[in-house]
Amino acid sequence: MSRVHDMGGRYGDGAVVPVPQDAPPFAAEWHRKALALTLAAGGLGAWNIDTSRHARECLAPMDYARFSYYEKWLAALADLLVAKGLVTRAELAAGRADPAPLHARALRGEAVGAALARRVPYARPGPAPRFAVGDRVKTRLPARNAFVAGGHTRLPSYAAGQTGTVVLVHGPHVLPDANAHGLGENPETLYTVAFAAADLWGAAEGPGDEVTLDLWQSYLEAP
Repeated sequence: MSRVHDMGGRYGDGAVVPVPQDAPPFAAEWHRKALALTLAAGGLGAWNIDTSRHARECLAPMDYARFSYYEKWLAALADLLVAKGLVTRAELAAGRADPAPLHARALRGEAVGAALARRVPYARPGPAPRFAVGDRVKTRLPARNAFVAGGHTRLPSYAAGQTGTVVLVHGPHVLPDANAHGLGENPETLYTVAFAAADLWGAAEGPGDEVTLDLWQSYLEAP
């Protein structure tokens, strides 16, 4: 079963309106604070990026549909902080934290620039690839997490059961389906797979249009 965020190919959600390239990085001051809170909380080391993505996907559908981008971030962050025992629901309701020693991994102001600039590699040593550039592959159906029922996966439902062509082989990378749930990194080969847009949507906007997706090896099989 797909979650509310898996919107590709769905009717009724309106047009996608691109943000102008010259738009300011934050449309409101509280957006800047939302990013700061997310960065500082993530720096505590209680979860990884896949866990945080799954937390946003697990927001109640009514909330997900009405929340803006940074509201989704803050709502998911609050859920994570409570789940990991870093904040209590009473503290959230009161809008202030109970007195406590500063966390050993607290992100200080002078370290923020380096934290934002640091790239976190997700490539890992791992098994040899099963597929090569040019191979035809089929995605598994349904698009589901094979480790945890209803868990995080990067295979969108609109591409499940579809056949495409491998265009890039990236080597082994951390598998989000396991990493999001504390089950280890389980590295697998990551591929970029191209699908004919007409196969996914029923009709393409233009002749030869393609959709490319980065997909892990366990998502794929020989057609």
